[in-house]
Amino acid sequence: MIKILRYGEVDNSEIFARSVPAVNVEATVSEIIKNVRENGDRALIEYTEKFDRVRLAGLLVSETEIEEAVNSVEPQFIDVLKKAASNIKAFHEKQVRNSFIINNSDGIVIGQKIIPVDRAGLYVPGGTAAYPSTVLMDAIPAKIAGCREVVMVTPPGKDGKVSPVILAAAKTAGIDRIFKVGGAQAVAALAYGTESVPKVDKIVGPGNAFVAEAKKQVFGVVSIDMIAGPSEILIIADGKSDPAVAAADLLSQAEHDKMASAVLVTDSEELAYAVRDELEKQIPLLLRAEIARASIDNNGKIIVSPDILTAVEISNDIAPEHLELCLDNPFDYLDKIRHAGSVFMGRNCPEALGDYFAGPNHTLPTGGSARFSSPLSVDDFIKKTQYTYYTAQALEKAAKDVAFFAEKEGLTAHAKSAMIRTERKDAERK
Repeated sequence: MIKILRYGEVDNSEIFARSVPAVNVEATVSEIIKNVRENGDRALIEYTEKFDRVRLAGLLVSETEIEEAVNSVEPQFIDVLKKAASNIKAFHEKQVRNSFIINNSDGIVIGQKIIPVDRAGLYVPGGTAAYPSTVLMDAIPAKIAGCREVVMVTPPGKDGKVSPVILAAAKTAGIDRIFKVGGAQAVAALAYGTESVPKVDKIVGPGNAFVAEAKKQVFGVVSIDMIAGPSEILIIADGKSDPAVAAADLLSQAEHDKMASAVLVTDSEELAYAVRDELEKQIPLLLRAEIARASIDNNGKIIVSPDILTAVEISNDIAPEHLELCLDNPFDYLDKIRHAGSVFMGRNCPEALGDYFAGPNHTLPTGGSARFSSPLSVDDFIKKTQYTYYTAQALEKAAKDVAFFAEKEGLTAHAKSAMIRTERKDAERK
């Protein structure tokens, strides 16, 4: 049963505590990465047989497999995928940055170029559930950024095939190549390349503890989006809120993972107990009831706050992945939200809208990292190159200042490189 805590009556460490997966995978992942670097496709096929219980003849998903999968998916789902993709595209197109140039001073041109990474690699989880939404959320920003190639890795099922809904989403998003491999070995393949899987410049997408650790270990060889932890939701709700709705929204994240965190912060003690009762009614009805039960019992909390403004401050201290403002006037509080991955405004905006359909990205910072990081966006698939041009006359005006600055840092070669051109010109004039 979910815990009910009264803010101010319990130690803050209990309110702000987060469960951390008690699993040490560092050495195992390091060995997997080493094996993939040394043995390439052979290691990937062996790990797929070991972990996914399927022996593959090849890793690349063929065009025939993709077409068969798309044709096997009901047309209604294809239509929904296209609607969701359209919404995601419209939102992320607004994130596109432009290069700029400044030439306000005589003889000086400075600027910045926006350049997409050449190749993006998407990790899409398999295992306990298929997530076509992740395909859309990760691929569409990469495509909008202008990456030359977008490749995807995802574990196969016991039949050696990728889930048809995953392939339908990949087709909708325009992914260039798909490989049947998951886990830490897939991350290693993207980072270092194998005979089949190309080396990428950026790896994005969520995964289990092994995938997260692999991303951590290959960072620096490639760029990564973030180290994603268990799913989180925090709901701020007043006494007018429907307890059944609040419970359903909490469970929308609790069913993801036994380590997921579902938190309600309310100024109504009556609502707190009503939501607790609703959770007990709804959990047994879920397909993933065992997972939701573990999440709610171990990591769930209902915090009774003296008022909504205090509830907002509690939320800022927790910095949740998903934040719902179940209030009549949510926009009155939006400017007060400093730390949250994605905010869902009002009584008619369940977090599930963001997972699938509304348009903003659902790959979000977790574990309190919303204090300093952002949702996945087009920015994750670009890099910036700056440039500088000075004429001889412009350099002559600046050289002494540059040399003076360099000498203050004790870097006399810097100073010399700034002055040598102008000194030679002075000598030529004499």
